[in-house]
Amino acid sequence: MLLLDWISRRVFQTVHGNNLVYNTCWEDPRLDRTALDFGPNDHVVVITSAGCNALDYSLAGPAHIYAVDMNPRQNALLDLKKSGIRNLEFDQFFQLFGEGRLKGVKDVYADKLRADLPAWSQQFWDKRIKWFDHPKKTFYFRGTSGSFARMVKAYTDRVIRVRPHINAILDASSVQEQREIYDKHLHEKFWSGLMKFAMGRDTTMSMLGVPKAQRRQIETQYPGGLVKFIQDCVQSVFAELPIHDNYFWRVYLNGSYTRECCPEYLKEDNFQSLKGGLVDRVTTHTDSVQGFLEKHDGQISRYILLDHMDWLSDQFFPLLESEWQAIVDRAAPDARLIWRSGGLRTDFIDQVQVTRNGQLQSVSEMLTYRDDLADELHEKDRVHTYGSFYIANLAT
Repeated sequence: MLLLDWISRRVFQTVHGNNLVYNTCWEDPRLDRTALDFGPNDHVVVITSAGCNALDYSLAGPAHIYAVDMNPRQNALLDLKKSGIRNLEFDQFFQLFGEGRLKGVKDVYADKLRADLPAWSQQFWDKRIKWFDHPKKTFYFRGTSGSFARMVKAYTDRVIRVRPHINAILDASSVQEQREIYDKHLHEKFWSGLMKFAMGRDTTMSMLGVPKAQRRQIETQYPGGLVKFIQDCVQSVFAELPIHDNYFWRVYLNGSYTRECCPEYLKEDNFQSLKGGLVDRVTTHTDSVQGFLEKHDGQISRYILLDHMDWLSDQFFPLLESEWQAIVDRAAPDARLIWRSGGLRTDFIDQVQVTRNGQLQSVSEMLTYRDDLADELHEKDRVHTYGSFYIANLAT
């Protein structure tokens, strides 16, 4: 078991340490906006991921958003989006990040985008801007998560040949119609022995950014284990929730968004608001959450921690405690935090202790959870791949 865990960690570290992992965010910002209730004086920390949600939050008007990620490739992607907002007109920008393909992108990059990028991001995109101009593969089939999406598309289109039914379900006018298509044409064919085998592999989960600790939580807490959890999540998305505005799944099934089904930053009115100045309220920082907070002078009133505490809770618990110490030290009065977990319910926060006013104290004693709101929002999650969702106010 120890050897298998070591191998799993090495695979995960190799994938995440050398690649752009996320080419689009995989958390529903519509829930986050309700949970966090941004105000004009809020200073926000969010883990960058693909940067879509940082831009989404900026549309709600907080004072500043600090997008923090240890993987500089993720920040380079947000930097490119910011440069595109500042320097392109909407139609070109939508081709770039909506369709994931812009003809002649090398010239557009050289003439309009490159000079507005930080040095590291310039070096990254100098070699990879061609990702946006490929006749067969859009940008959303790049990166490790995109590579997995491309494999799934090949499986659905060429192996089990259900593309007409996928198109039909994406165009369905009601949840009832979605369920009929899913039950009749997709469920049995999609969940073949090959797909179940693939979804149970560490390598597959690493490509999707799911660490061993998170997989173990699902295996031990969910009846039927990891594969059954994934099956039930997929069924919820396609047969139980409205899919007409579910851009998360659409982009990975098709390799592109539509103008009607896309993240908020890709809608023309919102693009113009960002170009008008809101984009300048978003800054990127290549660092850990702890490292950023320890260097930051001001207070933070809103924290979006995604699911990364799952990553730390198993093998790196001292780092989790250090991060929470930094959060408490920089938190504004009555700061609010959200995070997600692969587990159905997590208890590792209850074990975290920090120093406050010279005394060791449990973080759980400082948190007031909004369980009813979190559960209500979690049911509506368009991504629907997390086991649980948490909203908490932090008393400092």
